[in-house]
Amino acid sequence: MIQKTDLKNYHLLDGEKNPEEVIQHIGQALSVAPIDAAFVGIGENGHLAFNDPPADFETAEPYLVVELDEDCCQQQVGEGWFSALSEVPRKAISMAVRQILQAEEILCVVPDARKAHAVKMCLEGEVSPLVPASILQTHPNTTIYLDTVSAALLDPETVNEKFSLVNSVNH
Repeated sequence: MIQKTDLKNYHLLDGEKNPEEVIQHIGQALSVAPIDAAFVGIGENGHLAFNDPPADFETAEPYLVVELDEDCCQQQVGEGWFSALSEVPRKAISMAVRQILQAEEILCVVPDARKAHAVKMCLEGEVSPLVPASILQTHPNTTIYLDTVSAALLDPETVNEKFSLVNSVNH
């Protein structure tokens, strides 16, 4: 559910319309007003937004129509967005990785124990298109919000050297 906030300008993507038209429209809007804050998540397979591995770190297009891999589709069922794998669309509109990195600030929220392994790979591993959210290591103003279970596999010393993390919160 989307509720009104004090945000003045935002863009919602209509998945019911022609995806190519949607990404063209939003791309034009971004050329006029750059993004102040990007709200993103990390998937169980390490995806960033819907940029599944191996992610395209090079494209300059602001939005892409992407193919969802099997792990990502299964995550959508596991999180309750769809009741069966057959209902999950195989394509999605996603902000491109380079466009995410152009945001002045990135806020990444990653709840759930199912994402603990991906969080560890993204924050402690090498930056790689095979772990798309690992690219967040390169952004100077990223805040990552983890709950206790999604942070459970992290080595506090290693992470504290690389990041300024907000304390984990309990469920």
